[in-house]
Parts: sequence; structure tokens; C-alpha cells
Amino acid sequence: MNTKHFLTLKDLTSDELKQLLSRATELKEMRNRGEVYEPLANKVMAMIFEKSSTRTRVSFEAGMAQLGGHAMFLSSRDTQLGRGEPVEDSARVISSMVDVVMIRTYSHEIVETFAQHSRVPVINALTDDYHPCQLLADMQTFVEHRGDIKGKTAAWIGDGNNMCQSYMNAAAILDFHLNIACPKGFEPKAELLEEYKDRITLTHSPKEAVKGAHLVTTDVWASMGQEDEQETRLKRFEGFQVTPELMDLADKDALFMHCLPAHRGEEVSEEMMEDPRSVVFDEAENRLHAQKALLEFLLVN
Repeated sequence: MNTKHFLTLKDLTSDELKQLLSRATELKEMRNRGEVYEPLANKVMAMIFEKSSTRTRVSFEAGMAQLGGHAMFLSSRDTQLGRGEPVEDSARVISSMVDVVMIRTYSHEIVETFAQHSRVPVINALTDDYHPCQLLADMQTFVEHRGDIKGKTAAWIGDGNNMCQSYMNAAAILDFHLNIACPKGFEPKAELLEEYKDRITLTHSPKEAVKGAHLVTTDVWASMGQEDEQETRLKRFEGFQVTPELMDLADKDALFMHCLPAHRGEEVSEEMMEDPRSVVFDEAENRLHAQKALLEFLLVN
């Protein structure tokens, strides 16, 4: 039996993803009722971080604990990976001692190589190319507030980064349309634009992208590792801030999301973060519930 990994949303079928989102809400309700549910007793997760994190670490560590398991935090300074041990060797060793591995790193190739040599499930908790765990939380949040996203339109405003590319995956799997508004030169990868050309509309106008959309979402303009580009990007992304005025062009029931951390006053205005249409903190909490559903799916189902 092949080991099931979660490196991008494409590792799930449409039915599996829908089932996982539904289960995430069930687990959320169980926790809110104070029910103890520990299917992962005696299970251990290794959490390998080459990129720093708040929501990812807290949600996975808390989620494992709530499911009865244990999470082990490993920074690149704590492992031989940081001293040049081949990824293949680290994968063989670490996966022989734990039940699941979560990796947050730069190169997507690292999680792919680790998974190829791991005997246990590997979860991509963010790479420069994809952030599928965040999409689980985003889609759970939309379903909880507005129901099925099938046939709806989402608008991505900003950099064609890992979040944008995971939204492209989600559009295909959950059957919705994605409008992408990026400054010229900051589009998603060309091969993805070609692969999903029937699912997306690419524009350089935020107003055009947002018009009639049911979900509007964005991310920081300079991601981790791009700090030296901050000033350049501030100039290039001028006019791409999500504000209440921009949201007014969307559908009257549209939601605003942001994966956080937000740079208030840059990609999103202070007013938009606190706007009634903003569900960013529900979205952030749902990282916990969606990832608990993912862990249950990979380790119990």
C-alpha cells in the first residue's frame, strides 16, 4: 500500500477534499462541546521548520495534542539537514521513528524528495510554490459562512505566489473560477497559467478581478525570503491594496480573507481587516480544525 502524502491539494480527489472540509467542521464542533477525541494516541509528528511560523506551528502542535498525539518541533538548527545531510537520508531516518512528518521550507523539491524516501505521510506546511494547508482552512471557512463554493468566483489580489498557486489548484478541484490580479511581472508560474487556463482569468486590474466575486483574498507583497525586495515591491504593488471600497465592487455577500500575518496599510487596509465582511480570524482558527481533519485522514482513515 502506497503511503499517502499531502504536498499539494492535487494529492486529494474532489470527494476527499469535500469530505475533509466537512470533517474539519465536525471536529471544530466536537472541540467546542468539550468532547475528548484522541484517535492519535501514541502517534508522533515531526515538525521540520526551515521557515519561521506562528499559525502553522501552533495549529499543528495543538492539533496533535488534542487528538492524543505528540508533536516534535525541529528547526533546521536542530537537525543534520541544517548541516548538509542529504534530504533522502534524513527522510529515511526520521520516518523510521515517527508516524507523520510536517515540513515548512523554501524549495518545493525538498518536500517532494523527502516524501519519496519517507515511510510515513509527509505534509507540506508551506513551500515557495504551494501552501495547501492554508487552502484547507480557507475553503472550510467559505463553506461554513456561505456554503458550497462550486460555481462561485474568487478573486486573488497581489503576488502570484504560493497562496495564489494553491488557489489555482483549489479552483480546479472544487469547480470555481479564479480571477487573478497581479502587477506585471508578478504572475503565477507560466505552466500553471496554461494548465488552469479554463479556470482562471488573469488581469492587472484589481477592480476588474473583484467585480462580482464571492471571495476576495490577498497576501503580503513580500513573502519570507523576499525581504530585500520590500521597497521595490511596495512601489510595484501600488493600487493593489484591498480596501472596503474595492470590496464594494464584489458580490454583496462576498467574504474577505487573508492568510496572515497581514501588513496593515500595505496589501490590506486597517479598515478592511476590521470590516464585517472580513473572516480572517475565523480563517486563522480553522487552520487548527482543518489540519486535525487532515491528520485523521492520513493516519486513521
